[in-house]
Parts: sequence; structure tokens; C-alpha cells
Amino acid sequence: MKDMNGIKIIAVDQGYGNIKTANHCFPTGIIGSDTEPLFTGDMLVYEGRYYLIGEGHKEFLPDKVMDDDYYLLTFAAIACELADAHLTEANVFLAVGLPLTWTSGQKDKFAKYLSRNEDVRFTYRKQDYHIHIAGVKVYPQGYAAVAPFATKLRGLNLVADIGNGTMNVLYLVNGKPQSGKMFTEKFGVHQCTLAVREAFMRRTQRELNDAIIEEVFRTGTANIRESDLAIICDAASGYVEEIFHRLRDHGYDEGTMTLYITGGGGCLVKHFYSFNTERVKFVDDICAAAKGYEYLAELQIKAGKA
Repeated sequence: MKDMNGIKIIAVDQGYGNIKTANHCFPTGIIGSDTEPLFTGDMLVYEGRYYLIGEGHKEFLPDKVMDDDYYLLTFAAIACELADAHLTEANVFLAVGLPLTWTSGQKDKFAKYLSRNEDVRFTYRKQDYHIHIAGVKVYPQGYAAVAPFATKLRGLNLVADIGNGTMNVLYLVNGKPQSGKMFTEKFGVHQCTLAVREAFMRRTQRELNDAIIEEVFRTGTANIRESDLAIICDAASGYVEEIFHRLRDHGYDEGTMTLYITGGGGCLVKHFYSFNTERVKFVDDICAAAKGYEYLAELQIKAGKA
């Protein structure tokens, strides 16, 4: 969170798997109830309803304004950042993002969705908050993660932002984004999770807990039988092979380009693909996109363009 003349710039990366701010990350899950639930540690209260944040599984939606979930999850994200500064009231400028090729068509609608109420009161983790939405700016996913150092890039670079729901691909020439060379595919990490579940059931006739799948994705291993681990690794390797097949379909050439991989899918590439460490770089910070949104918003506000 940055402060500019009393306005708090808060970036929120509303992913399909996790909600990220510049300093926080929590699962994209929300369960609503008309009555107060038993466990209230991460509870949001808004307009008389109770919401458990980070619980349940948020289904993939190509348009995030189709329900109120991302609106409410954004309140929790704002509260996390304000709590760090010991604030309960603030004028907030939201910096958010959308998949590359969806940004131009959906950004106005998404900004309106997030700013539909200028003054908002809610309670999160038993703390009351009062915020004023001073503005909303929507930026393209993928580019945001490299924006803080993009001007230092030379030659032809390819950014692959592999999130939970989508993979965004963007070309940069000497750090400058190429608007005619960007792509969004519904081929995020969740597609790998589905492939692992199906392969495991087919070969063992047993179900596999998602927590184990996530551990293998993050670390390359887990405390399970070697035969079970092999099934997960085989399916994950097939998914990563398909990632690079799709990148090559979009013109990727390892000999002439440097590939920057950001998003949760980077772990899969690290563990399940053989790559040239000099030509493939990783942006490991899970909050990199949110930090990029914050960086871009600060530049635009300083220039009087936001």
C-alpha cells in the first residue's frame, strides 16, 4: 500500500486460485450465511450477512462481475493492507487487473463493479472498517508482474503468466509491450489439477486430496507412496509439456527470446520441465502482479492520468 496525498493505493490481484495484495495472499474462497458461523477467524460481515473468507472453492468465471464474490473478497484484501498500517478508515484507490486480452473489453465493467458504492462499511476479523473508493484502475495481467523492471529488458522477451485459471502470454521488445502479440488461454494450473485427479482415479480407483496435489506442485514431492507420486508427476509433466507446446504455437523460440514465467504455474515448470536457466527466468514473488498494479497506479497518479 502506498500513500499519495492522503489516498491509499491498494493493489488487489483477484486471481482464480488466490487473492493477492502487495503484502498478503489468501485462497479465493468465500461462503456466505445469514447466521454467524461457528468459526469466525476470517469472517467478513457486510450488509447483515456473514462470509467466511478463504473457504470453499471459487469456480472459474470468465467474467468476474457475474456474482458478488470478488467484490466481497476485495474488501477482505483491503482490510489486510489497512490493518498493517493500523488504519480502519481510508480513501482507497484500487489498482486491479484482468487477463491480457480481456482487459480492454471488460475493464470499464470491472471498475464499475468494484466502485459501485463509494462509501463502504464492513467488518473483517472483528474489526470495523469505513472506506471511500476514490477510484479504480484496471491493468493487464502478465505485464504487471514485470512492469517494475521492464525498462531494463533488452531484446525480445516473452512473459508467460500462468495463473490458476488462465495463461497470459505477452511479447516485449526492449521492454515495450507489443499489443498485437498478446494471448490469453484458459489453461491455468487448475487444468493440471483436473488432469492429475483424472489420471489418479483412472490408475488407482482412488480419490486424491487437493492438498497433496498442491504440495507436489509447489515442491515436486510429498510424503506419499512412490507409485502415487509418480502418477502425479507424470500428469504434471504432461501439462507443462503442453504449456511449452502452446507457447511455441504463439511463436516462442528459446534461441532468440528470454522467457519470463510468473504466476503459480512457475513451480510446475521448475519441477517438471528441463529448461535453459540462462533463457528462462522466474518471477517467484506470488504478489508480483499486485506490486506491479501498485507501481503502475502510482506512476499514473503522479502523471495526472488516473
